[in-house]
Amino acid sequence: MTRFISTQNAERNWFVVDAKDQVLGRLATRVASIIRGKNKPAFSPNADTGDFVVVINAEKIKVTGKREELKTYSRHTGFPGGRKTLSYTEMKARKPEFIITNAVKGMLPKNRLGNQLIKKLKVYVGEEHPHKAQMPETLSLMEK
Repeated sequence: MTRFISTQNAERNWFVVDAKDQVLGRLATRVASIIRGKNKPAFSPNADTGDFVVVINAEKIKVTGKREELKTYSRHTGFPGGRKTLSYTEMKARKPEFIITNAVKGMLPKNRLGNQLIKKLKVYVGEEHPHKAQMPETLSLMEK
């Protein structure tokens, strides 16, 4: 008899990922896959069966090629002429956590499930994080 896996009875684990010298896109795809639960045999596309991920050292993330000069982040204030644009280097200096969060969020579903899944990503600048009580496992995402 197969047991139905739902959001309530899914087993949740905590993982720590060190972003030091990692490429942004490759890190984001692997983290999004873990948050979504695609690495588990009980994956269901309409249920939240994934794990929690804590990313540390967000300020030490790398990008390839000319992305450092070309990549921009834009938002709109809602007023006429209110478009604000920041380059990758400016954003990395101000809010390095936003870079990783934004990359992972873009790889999740664009619906209520995606809004629920992004809350399972915790990104921090530096080595310290407040989730030691959950006893997270260290996860290595280096090239294989």
